[in-house]
Order: sequence, then structure tokens, then C-alpha cells
Amino acid sequence: MDRLETALEGALAIGGATGVAIVDFQQRRVLGSLDRGSGLDMDKVAYGDSDVMRAKLYTLELLDYAPDSVEDILITLGAELHMIRPLPRLREGGIFIYLVLNRDQAQPLDEIRHQLRSLEPLLEL
Repeated sequence: MDRLETALEGALAIGGATGVAIVDFQQRRVLGSLDRGSGLDMDKVAYGDSDVMRAKLYTLELLDYAPDSVEDILITLGAELHMIRPLPRLREGGIFIYLVLNRDQAQPLDEIRHQLRSLEPLLEL
């Protein structure tokens, strides 16, 4: 199993996770994904959330924040949580983890963040 697959499996093992994608937001493409019932089209995820990431970076630039200050972007829906977690070298690689969680089954956010952080070294592409 390669590093990308290991990271995807690790993210999908997070309590409440139903889908995960590793996205290159510079190229708007999915590098890999796994699904366990999210039903999402990951190509659409890559395209749409790449725009979310770009908009956030643009806004941070306007406010004179460093782009690496983004830990994650959380989108809360009725039954789901969608988390966009850019890798620490945001400007260099343009890679983020997109995680979909069942809101009722999700672990506490701090635990999710901790688990995703532990997977990031696998994604240093």
C-alpha cells in the first residue's frame, strides 16, 4: 500500500467518516479518494472546494494573514460535517484533505484534527 492509500485509509478510519479525498487545489483534481456511503462525486468536490480554498487564501491575503494560518475550514450541514484541511506547505503544494463525516457519529473536532495531523507526513508529496 502506498503512502496516499495509507493516508486515505487512516482518514476513513476516523470515527464518523464516510468519505475522504486528497485534492490538489492548484489543478482542481482528486489525487485519491475513498468512500463509505457519502455518495459524493469526488471530482465535483475537488473542483468546488478548490474554489473555497482559493477564496479563503485570497481573503487571508487581503487581511495580511499568513496562508499557513489555515488549520481547517469546517462546513456544517444538517447531517454532515465537511472538513477541508490544507497541508502545512499550503502555497508550495496546494494539497488538502477533504473529509466528510456523519455529524451524529463524528468524534470531537479536536480528536479529528489530531488524527488528520498525524496523517499529514504521509502526504508530503
